Amino acid sequence: MPDKKLHVGIIGAGRIGKVHAETIAFRLPEAVPVAITDLNREAAEAVAARCGIPQVAESSGAILADPKIGAVLICSSTGTHADLVVEAARAGKHIFCEKPIDHSLAKIDRALAAVKETGVKLQIGFNRRFDPNFARVRKAVESGEIGAPHLMHIVSRDPAPPPVSYVKVSGGIFLDMTIHDFDMARFLIGDEVEEIYTAAGVMVDPEIGKAGDLDTALVVLQFKNGVIGTIDNSRKAVYGYDQRVEILGSQGSIATANCYPNQAQISTATEVRRDLPLNFFMDRYTESFASELRAFVAAVLEDKPTPVTGIDGRIPVVMGLAARKSYDERRPVRLDEV
Repeated sequence: MPDKKLHVGIIGAGRIGKVHAETIAFRLPEAVPVAITDLNREAAEAVAARCGIPQVAESSGAILADPKIGAVLICSSTGTHADLVVEAARAGKHIFCEKPIDHSLAKIDRALAAVKETGVKLQIGFNRRFDPNFARVRKAVESGEIGAPHLMHIVSRDPAPPPVSYVKVSGGIFLDMTIHDFDMARFLIGDEVEEIYTAAGVMVDPEIGKAGDLDTALVVLQFKNGVIGTIDNSRKAVYGYDQRVEILGSQGSIATANCYPNQAQISTATEVRRDLPLNFFMDRYTESFASELRAFVAAVLEDKPTPVTGIDGRIPVVMGLAARKSYDERRPVRLDEV
């Protein structure tokens, strides 16, 4: 449908809302940003001016009531996601929602029920699935290129911890950070996890511990098909944003390295070195953010399923809750206990 365009409203003009607005405005000719809103009107006005968005709406309700808008991007704070999904579904808008849908499974289920009842499309913002490195790993597993997978190791470390004010409302490391890795584990192996064991601690910032959270964790995953996986998380890797995966299979292995700002290598009489890896997720995953929105827009315009469904948004939350339960109770936890 080369002449058909998807008219989009954006709820939230913070960091990720700005990224998605710029993608819609400058990189997706098949979509048109119609309106944006944020509790901080100045932030919304700045994004609108930058991206040529004609309307700064007074509220999310105004966006949902606009008959010109066919889809909404929910980029507001996590605590608003589930209710906005329900409201958008009842307004007949297709929905792209940033993760997580909510920290409460009951609220997630209510949101998914509204989506099912109204028949709108829903895609969850697990952008790492669209990273070409991780997509290549998935292809190697899916095609049997490395045989049957036996072991999977995900390394996911941030360059610096978030503010404690964020930690207090984020749901904790397993729901704001590891949640991406839980989704990646399911995506790469193509199977579900049945049991989780967590070893974790506070090794970066004591204030994070005082807020009731953790900053360093190793999570062991037992998949239904027998694969054993590990997720290695840290809130602070001083050398940059550390994002790697390795899968060992019966016929070989596949691994991804970190991404760098350049490929130059410096060799001297005393050392061989290169520049540090990309230092922020906005730099590391620039293309994946564009690719996930491109897939969402195509799903709406071509009336096909979205590649990351509501259930894909629910299961990593279950995994996050199981991971915390495992840490608290010092034992393996089956997902069906949560």
